[in-house]
Amino acid sequence: MANSYHRPDQKRIQALKDAANKLRILSIKCTNASNSGHPTSCCSAAEIMSVLFFNTMRYKVSFPRDPSSDRFIMSKGHCAPILYAAWQLAGLFSESELMNLRKIDSDLEGHPTPRLNFIDVATGSLGQGLGVACGMAYSGKYFDNASYRVYCLMGDGETAEGSIWEAVAFASHYKLDNLVGIVDVNRLGQSEPTSLQHNLEAYRKRFDGFGWNAVIVDGNDIEELCRAMHEANTVKGRPTCLIAKTLKGKGIPNIEDEENWHGKALGAKADEAIAAISSLISDSQLPQPQPVIDDAPGVNINEITLSEPPNYKLGDKVATRVAYGTALAKLGKSNDRVIALDGDTKNSTFAITFKKAHPERYIECYIAEQNLVGVAVGCATRDRHVAFVSTFGAFFSRAFDQIRMGAISQTKVNFCGSHAGISIGEDGPSQMALEDLAMFRTIPGGVVFYPSDAVSCERAIELAANYNGITFTRSSRPATAVLYGNDEIFEIGKAKVVVKSDNDAVTVVGAGVTLHEAISAANTLKGEGINIRVVDIFTLKPIDGDTILSSAKATNGKIITVEDHYYEGGLGEAVAGVASGERDITIRRLAVNAIPRSGPGSVLMQKFGIDSTAIVRAVKEMIA
Repeated sequence: MANSYHRPDQKRIQALKDAANKLRILSIKCTNASNSGHPTSCCSAAEIMSVLFFNTMRYKVSFPRDPSSDRFIMSKGHCAPILYAAWQLAGLFSESELMNLRKIDSDLEGHPTPRLNFIDVATGSLGQGLGVACGMAYSGKYFDNASYRVYCLMGDGETAEGSIWEAVAFASHYKLDNLVGIVDVNRLGQSEPTSLQHNLEAYRKRFDGFGWNAVIVDGNDIEELCRAMHEANTVKGRPTCLIAKTLKGKGIPNIEDEENWHGKALGAKADEAIAAISSLISDSQLPQPQPVIDDAPGVNINEITLSEPPNYKLGDKVATRVAYGTALAKLGKSNDRVIALDGDTKNSTFAITFKKAHPERYIECYIAEQNLVGVAVGCATRDRHVAFVSTFGAFFSRAFDQIRMGAISQTKVNFCGSHAGISIGEDGPSQMALEDLAMFRTIPGGVVFYPSDAVSCERAIELAANYNGITFTRSSRPATAVLYGNDEIFEIGKAKVVVKSDNDAVTVVGAGVTLHEAISAANTLKGEGINIRVVDIFTLKPIDGDTILSSAKATNGKIITVEDHYYEGGLGEAVAGVASGERDITIRRLAVNAIPRSGPGSVLMQKFGIDSTAIVRAVKEMIA
């Protein structure tokens, strides 16, 4: 058989053993140099890393992010030292540079981040690596149709995370046979032994039950690992997981398999440990990485535009969630690297419009929002795709950790949260996104779009596709009037003044459904001889401070903000932040002040004081 296993000769096996022990020594040295880190966690994985980097994986030391090279995710991110050591041993940088681990002027941080050119995503918040690996593997198998494979090393402790099992289910469902998971079962967690300790059969049954090819292996045995990796790379139709029995602190006298050594440099014990490990190393030559199969297609994700401009009539009633799907389908027509992912809400978020137009580029992630985000981050690595992720805005809250790690990973993923606020009505508070703006405003470098009509929504999605970072677009369920002409130009960080006169008494700032309430209030007040200025914020982050302040100064320093969101962290606080350094500005904030309940959207907006009647009342009180 062409794929039959050929046992490495004794010389190569010894070279891989030597590489593993060199990786141990480097891990001990660099953590001692920083007086912090996780050398014992690194030592359990030394043979795994040796076989991966010097016998199994295909990659280029000269170009770590080569599109065709194999991908490796160190999900147990606290083992960064041995990952850095592997690339150092491969020749990417010097040993002296490795000794700068965790220093303020070094990119060799305590846990991996893409500041380093050989890291695709940040890890360290445990349980997230496999989801990202799924996205990489899905891209390789279904989008790139390329030979590269994806390897993900997990700790046994992190398999307690539910996100791991969301990813396991996803990989099995999509038959990701180009994905290899490895669980480093070293028995010991941070504060005590793991729940399963060395019950390898329990791990095997769990992965097997999800439809994986699960293989128990001695993770500190080079030859067993070589054989298992070969099997993993030849199995078709399902992913493989190696359940690797290891010992924490392997090779370190009096520390191997002992508790209370997690996250501690060896200190005075380092010399004894290095001497013991060095005695096992012979004078062998380090094997070179396997050559890359150069078959990943070239891609271009720059300057993506709508295939045709918005096409609406002023005054038409269109929900922004509908416009999201329309815009997304247009982007997909314009560029074949635009992809969409959803968590079984596509008929509500209108990602279904994209699926109907481009079914081969839609990924159904089912009701598993943490994995939904992880897969998107994986798909977006190495600038292979522009990913759009949608679900109800409320449900992104359970994936916030994945989103914030995406920011640390310098990812370019676009999120759209539909069913925002109390305006969704009868579904009740569990479905109402009332924290989403606060959540996404905290994401460093992110953009928060809050379009108020179909035209601005389409343009927000177009802007998002070209933004180098995380974006969030808040879409609404109610159909609202088209306010802007189809040729209106929108920019990130630029608000629109939609109602204005020469003698406005108050500035009202709104977004989404509340902007329409503000316009209605302006019409009512005008009939009573009171003019107000109405501002459409468009992007809540970055916020257009210039327009807010100039409008406030033109209206006697009076601002009212109105939002379909809780008081904390949303539009009102953003505007207050802009005005915080100014004198003589008064702000009145209208927002949802308690947990809502089921009921018609219009009734709820009235009940919680964010409808046009409440705005009229607030204006009159402010100018009284």
